[in-house]
Amino acid sequence: MKGKGRATVVTFGNFKGGTGKTTNSTMIAYALSNMGYKVLLSDQDPQANATSLYLKTKSEISGEIVSFNKTLMTAIQEENLGQIITEVKENLFLLPSFSDFALYPRFLEKKFPNEVDRVQYFSKLIEPLRNDFDFIFIDVPPTISIITDSALYASDFVVVVLQTQERSLQGAEVFTTYLQSLIDEYGADLDIIGILPVLLKNGAAVDLATLENAKEIFGEENLFKIVVKNMERLKRFDITGITDDDMHDRKVHKSYKAIAEEFILRLNAELERVII
Repeated sequence: MKGKGRATVVTFGNFKGGTGKTTNSTMIAYALSNMGYKVLLSDQDPQANATSLYLKTKSEISGEIVSFNKTLMTAIQEENLGQIITEVKENLFLLPSFSDFALYPRFLEKKFPNEVDRVQYFSKLIEPLRNDFDFIFIDVPPTISIITDSALYASDFVVVVLQTQERSLQGAEVFTTYLQSLIDEYGADLDIIGILPVLLKNGAAVDLATLENAKEIFGEENLFKIVVKNMERLKRFDITGITDDDMHDRKVHKSYKAIAEEFILRLNAELERVII
């Protein structure tokens, strides 16, 4: 996988907000970069939470404060996303989002009369970037929208992030069903790597019950074996950026290294199945 010369594009999704999509896409990307994979995190959410986290991380590591002359929408209009890609640390890069990305649907409506062309446009924009990375991760808003459709169409695979609460489970069900409609309607070519469970509260009865329900709905084999536990240090990262200073940081990174390793195993299994 490493250095293979063409990025695997993976969207992290759920149609319920606050399930940990941004946290887990950014942390798994960070872990993979530590393992030697070259990773680009594409922030496709106008709220730009992943962008904020990674820019704080870059500042924490290098002391550099980043300012941009161009926004994501400008780069899209100029059909050159590469000009705003920012190195966060070794092997980890960010395609930042800005609040004006909320205008992307309107931009597409003006540019293309055909809805299929609108959905496929982003895929064409990131195509040149595939040669520069091992992975491109896409963080999307938790809504059915042209932004999400565009990210999914551009993706090879999806990780469904499932927080252990009923609404998140319902959102995951709707999301997986929606993927099939996207395949049918637009000819998208993507598969689900797995459902990544995120505990709302470690060891709580409701969380464990939701996890069992998820196994019944999706099949136990489709759930990541490693469950993301509730870790207070992750909340601190939102304020400070991702750090690696003490035992609490190292505990988080050890956990995500294991998740990243399972991600690679699941991905390789999917790739082998597709080839066969």
